[in-house]
Parts: sequence; structure tokens; C-alpha cells
Amino acid sequence: MSLEERALAALRGLAIGDALGMPTQLMSRAEVAARFGVIETFLPAADDHPIAAGMPAATITDDTEQALLLAGLLLAGEGHVDPASFARALVNWEDDMRARGSLDLLGPSTQRAVDAVLAGEPLDEAGRYGTTNGAAMRVTPVGLARSARDLPALVDLVVEASLVTHNTSVALAAASAVAGAVSAGLDGATVADVIDVGVEAARLGAQRGYWVAGADVSRRIRWAVDLVDPAHVERSLADVYGLVGTSLASQESVPAAFALVALFPDDPWRGVLAAANLGGDSDTIGAIVGAIGGAAHGSAAFPREAIETVERVNSLALEPLVASLVALR
Repeated sequence: MSLEERALAALRGLAIGDALGMPTQLMSRAEVAARFGVIETFLPAADDHPIAAGMPAATITDDTEQALLLAGLLLAGEGHVDPASFARALVNWEDDMRARGSLDLLGPSTQRAVDAVLAGEPLDEAGRYGTTNGAAMRVTPVGLARSARDLPALVDLVVEASLVTHNTSVALAAASAVAGAVSAGLDGATVADVIDVGVEAARLGAQRGYWVAGADVSRRIRWAVDLVDPAHVERSLADVYGLVGTSLASQESVPAAFALVALFPDDPWRGVLAAANLGGDSDTIGAIVGAIGGAAHGSAAFPREAIETVERVNSLALEPLVASLVALR
């Protein structure tokens, strides 16, 4: 399988996992089951959903949209991201979302940081309170553009792409884990090795940015992965939901995503469906599972109909973008 095919599958998987989780984000696992039963395909959001109300089935959210935004900035910067340009791009993106009538706007860490930049705060200080998973949800293009064979260099680029909104040890650890795992998948690593790279990248990322009190993301990924057992799927899913957690906290949602990668090591489609059924920050968890699974297994791991649907509904043209990102790599 070619590097470009794995890269394309990573972005497709991200979009698929994001769109599957769109209608269940912010819902409890019990509420998801009561309202939808078992989710096995794309569904529209309920009319009373606080963020996604009115969104049609297979619609992507800010996870994919901001990942594509970051990809464009990486290409414009020839493999680097200018923090000031990123802040301006995020403001423009949110304005466009409002114009489209969307309630799916900037997350709490990103909103606070962008407001700080607009108020004149230095770029390297604006993200010092960003601890949520916004950097991790959009970081996949970094994993496409930089090889995990030089992990410190990859983490440098993660920091460059994240510091304006999430310049904290916990958020950078989470984003580094995702970028490292995706990048290792492109290099042809096994799922076990992909997880190992993610754990090591998280360890390196935790040494960057402003230190904040929070659980060690690297160790929590390892614990979450060891917690699940493919021979006991339901018990494992209950443990991911009840012990690891599915909130937007970096030290919950990113380890939860890695746990689902480990629980369905040969079937990322089942992994993204599991994320949608868990609730919580289900779109972000699903996006991360899909990106890592796509990188490791290629597009054949997802139903052709799912790929075609998410690309058609969202007018996604990913191939040219992927070719340019891989060229940077």
C-alpha cells in the first residue's frame, strides 16, 4: 500500500469518525442508546441538539474542518505553521460557520486563546490555558506531513501548529500522540507499534509548553490500551466510558481513542462506530480513531459507501490535498 493511499485513508477516516459522532456529541452513553439504539451508520442530529441541531446525516464538524484548515496552512507555509496566520484563519473560519447558521463554533480553549490574541496578548502566551483536545482533534495533517521516524522533529511541528491555542503540557502531549500514531501508520507500522509511537510522542509532547496540573497523557494511553480486551468488547467499552472517560479533556478523550484503536485493531470501522455509540466527545474520539485506523489499514478498512457518502455530503476533495501533504513529507 502506498504512502499516499494511507494518508488519504487517514483523512477519510477522520471525516467518517467525525460525521458518525456528530449527532451523539455531548450525550451520555445511556441517552445515545435510548434515542438512537445501536448506531451502525450516519444519522442526522436531533432538532434539539445544542450544537448540531439541523445537521444532516454524514455532516462533518469542527474536527474535520479545522484539520483541513491546518492542512492548508501547512501547505502555505511549506511545512510550517505561522501562529498569527492560524489565529486569523480560526477567526475567519468561525465567522464563516456563523454565516452558515452553525452552532458548532470554536471550542473553549481555542476561543479563549483567539480572544487573547485579538486583545494583543503575545502569541506564545495566548494558549497557556488551553488544556482541551482541540489541538489533538485537528493535528492529523501534521502526521501526514512529517515522518515519525524523527519523533522530536514531528513534536516540534505539533507544537508549532498548536501553541497559539493549546500551549500546555497536557494538550501538546495529546496532540503529539495523535500525530505520532498517524505518522507511524503511514510508515507501515503495525497497530501495536502505532500505539507505542503515540505513547512515546505523548511523553515528548508533555515536556513542551506551559506545565499544567493533569494526568500524564502518555501513561493514561498505555493504561487505557491495557484496560481493553477484544475478547470482551462490551466490558471494555463500559470501562472506556466509565473509567477512561469521553469528555473533551485531553487526558480522557485521547486515551479513549487509543483504547478503541486497540480494542478493534483490525477493524477501524467498528472502532469509529463504537466511538459514536459512547457519547461524550464522540465526534472527536471518532475522528482520532478513524485517522489512526485509516493510516494503519488504508481506505479498504471503511465501507466504500461510507467514504462516498461523507465526501459527497461535505463536498470533500481530499486527493489533491493529500498529494501535497505527502510531498512535504
